[in-house]
Amino acid sequence: MFTKKISILVALIVSTCFQSLFAQNLYSKAYGDRKNPPLIYIHGGPRGNSTLFEGTTAQKLADLGFFVIVYDRRGEGRSTDGSAKLTFNEASHDINDIIKQYGLKKVSLIGHSFGGIVSTFFTNQNPEKVDRLILVGALFAQQESYDHVLRTASKTAIAKNDTVSIHKIEYINSLDKRGAEYRQLTYEIASRFGYFKMPEPTEESKRVNKEYETGEFSKSNIRNNQAPILFYKNESSVNIDTKPILRSLPRKGVKLFAVYGANDGIFSSRQISDLEKITGKKNLHIIQNCSHYPFVDQRSQFLKIMKSVMEEKSKAPLI
Repeated sequence: MFTKKISILVALIVSTCFQSLFAQNLYSKAYGDRKNPPLIYIHGGPRGNSTLFEGTTAQKLADLGFFVIVYDRRGEGRSTDGSAKLTFNEASHDINDIIKQYGLKKVSLIGHSFGGIVSTFFTNQNPEKVDRLILVGALFAQQESYDHVLRTASKTAIAKNDTVSIHKIEYINSLDKRGAEYRQLTYEIASRFGYFKMPEPTEESKRVNKEYETGEFSKSNIRNNQAPILFYKNESSVNIDTKPILRSLPRKGVKLFAVYGANDGIFSSRQISDLEKITGKKNLHIIQNCSHYPFVDQRSQFLKIMKSVMEEKSKAPLI
């Protein structure tokens, strides 16, 4: 009996040490009063980090009366971890640890870009822990987005007689659609054709970008180029369509909202229409003169929308 008690004690000590070590490896930071409604920002990727949101918007959002938490996923950005698998289950495990670390019971999630898929998976697995899921320029039907980018870019390239882009798109279309190279080159095409840029930068957007680029957070904009490779190696759920999951969330008690730029080139009008049917027209916010980064392109408007979203009590239609 005494030996058994010693074994249990050792196991508890090892477990505690592991959790402390894990907490040290996972970068996170909170802004605002912890008594306020908690919001966790989940960044894009794989290969991303939270520096852009943290350096431009986290404190501003906290000033509106929210407890804002940002973090970099394991193996990405400032959360260096050579043993990271970059899977959705691993990401969900880390979100659970963030919630425990800050002593929270129920949170709202802001899922940006690829972070929209991460947050959707987590919410589906842990609906009792999520009050609101807020998709911001979030992926929800990956292959539809990739097809849209390549199809529209091809039309533009042909019209401009851009043979370099035409050949590159042809090469991309020959690749395995479930591979890292296909995803990477598709986004390179999207960047080349300005799919991530707001059409007419405002004085505010210029100021916000400059503040970030000349500030401390841009210096921490760490990118792990191996992250996408590890994700496609270790994760079986790639190029997925999360619309069925999103439809089910209101029935699980989760309030669903979406904030998208009207000029975000990686989504077709049909995709946005499909999303509206899921969220309901009232819960889908489209920002004009705005692309993939609403919290930078139109920060003031984004903050107003976030405040209204957090105060909204209605749910998306049950589908």
